[in-house]
Amino acid sequence: MKKIIYLHGFLSSPLSLKAQLTIEYCQQHYADSIEIVAPQLANYPDQVAEQLAVLLEDKQNIIGFIGSSLGGYLATYCAKQTGLPAVVINPAAYPYDLLSNYLGEHQHPYTKEFFTIGDSFNLSLRQFDVTKQELQALKISVWLQTQDETLNYQEAQDKYQYNDLNIQAGGSHAFDNYIEHLPSMLQYLFNSQA
Repeated sequence: MKKIIYLHGFLSSPLSLKAQLTIEYCQQHYADSIEIVAPQLANYPDQVAEQLAVLLEDKQNIIGFIGSSLGGYLATYCAKQTGLPAVVINPAAYPYDLLSNYLGEHQHPYTKEFFTIGDSFNLSLRQFDVTKQELQALKISVWLQTQDETLNYQEAQDKYQYNDLNIQAGGSHAFDNYIEHLPSMLQYLFNSQA
C-alpha cells in the first residue's frame, strides 16, 4: 500500500484536527490504496531528523508529504530529500527565527512531555532548511490563509514564490475549511508523480 506522510506542527500531534480529518478522508475514499502515516514528532530537532530518516527509507512506497506549520517546513525538507511532492499548509518559512520568541521550558499539550527551547534548538532546526533557489526544482503546493494569527503568510509567499501558490483571504493558522480543500491537495500529490 502506498503512503502519504502527514507531519504535524509545533506542539501538535497526529490527534490534531487536520491530521485526523486527513486520516478519516483517506480511509473513506482510498482505504484500499493509501495509508496516511502520521508520526508523533519528537520535541527536539535532532530526534526529528532521526525519525524522518527512518520514514524516508521506504521512499519507493511514498506518494508524497502533507505538512502544517512547522510540519510544512519539515515536509519541504522531505520533498528535497526524496524528489517527491509535498503539500504545505500555512508553513513556517523560517521557524528558527520564530521560535526564538519561545525560549525556555515547555510542556507538550498532547504528550505532556517537558522540553526546553534554547539557542541550540533553533540552530538545530536549520538542518531542515531549503533555500528559495532549491525550492524552484521541487514539486510543492503551498496553501496560505492571510489571517494566519501565528505566522506572517507573506514570508511563505515570498519563500515559495516559484511553487504552486494557493492564497486565500481570511482564515486562520489552523487553515479554515481544510476538509473542503483536501481533495485538491491530494490530487496535487497524485498528479505530481514522476
